[in-house]
Amino acid sequence: MSPSEDGSFAPKYGPRVMYAREMISQPVFAAFCAGGVAGAVSRTVVSPLERLKILFQIQSVGREEYKLSVGKGLMKMWKDEGWRGFMRGNGTNCIRIVPYSAVQFGSYNLYKTFFEVSPGQDMSSLRRLICGGAAGITSVFFTYPLDIVRTRLSIQSASFAALSQAQRNRVPGMWATLVTMYKTEGGIPALYRGIIPTVAGVAPYVGLNFMTYEIVRKYLTPEGDKNPNAVRKLAAGAISGAVAQTCTYPFDVLRRRFQINTMSGMGYQYKSISGAVRAIVIQDGVRGLYKGIVPNLLKVAPSMASSWLCFEMTRDFLLTLRPDTEDL
Repeated sequence: MSPSEDGSFAPKYGPRVMYAREMISQPVFAAFCAGGVAGAVSRTVVSPLERLKILFQIQSVGREEYKLSVGKGLMKMWKDEGWRGFMRGNGTNCIRIVPYSAVQFGSYNLYKTFFEVSPGQDMSSLRRLICGGAAGITSVFFTYPLDIVRTRLSIQSASFAALSQAQRNRVPGMWATLVTMYKTEGGIPALYRGIIPTVAGVAPYVGLNFMTYEIVRKYLTPEGDKNPNAVRKLAAGAISGAVAQTCTYPFDVLRRRFQINTMSGMGYQYKSISGAVRAIVIQDGVRGLYKGIVPNLLKVAPSMASSWLCFEMTRDFLLTLRPDTEDL
């Protein structure tokens, strides 16, 4: 304790403030909050490339308005829709990614407590992979309806011939899209359309992302130090994201296709995952499973680098709020 102005010993902070600081500074809660901040920052940074990737992914034979290079695709988006085209769907994406990223980072840190042999001890790569996969599945189930709505909003105003001008001019909001899908496309199942290929891709993606980041981060940490500097953290995030995305990208293409499977003018009418894979390969070859991977890899470096850096900075700050004896 430290003496107050009148010389008596009294708490430096009130009990409510102390309780709040104690709760916020808990490792799992700090990871949860830091994950939300990291998600919002990283997705906003790469929003134009994220949307361009989606427009590339949902194309097929006869629907090739965006069969362009990345640069020309971005220019077309700007010419057709202006700055709003770059940010189309980003508001919904941030509303989705904050809880998604928060649940992902928070649950990963929670699951780690069950797999650690002893607190603070390094886990094996396999255990990191399992914890990351479980965290990815958890976050998907909590936020998937927002993801499918974001996909719809991202392509609704794009200049595809299959979409009428009236459809493009009348772009609904997030809530209106949710309600319309619920009422006209089958209720709750409609809001989770495409979740199976999503989970199939997210589990290994998140697992690989967390596993690779921690391995690369440890490798880049100078001997004798606990943490690498910001540049090394950015590099570790970029590498982990690129590895994870490349390994699991075909699942991401399948997810986007199933999310618009019943969309008027754009539906693919796939009946199964195997049928979708077969149809894509027949129409576009194996390359069809990697449509949009170039803008995806261009975005993944700044996205994951900024995500991991924001996460660690925010988490470390929150951990410093833990009350100690000097605060009493």
